[in-house]
Amino acid sequence: MILKVISAQDILFQGEVDSVQLPGAEGAFTVLKNHASLISTLVPGVISYAHNGQKGEVSVEGGIVDVDNNVVSVCIY
Repeated sequence: MILKVISAQDILFQGEVDSVQLPGAEGAFTVLKNHASLISTLVPGVISYAHNGQKGEVSVEGGIVDVDNNVVSVCIY
């Protein structure tokens, strides 16, 4: 699955991941490969991702996420 994290100024992360945990407005949630399509707002917190045992994270103040066809697109504030 591909994760794209972008802001108005820059691409913060783009790459292959196995899982992504996001700070949703209704609570944190995890996206795995073949997840159902969804759109959600994000609140301040951390986006955590993992791929082949490697982990990373991006702090966010809020934003929106779109999950569709194994692409997780995050636009942050």
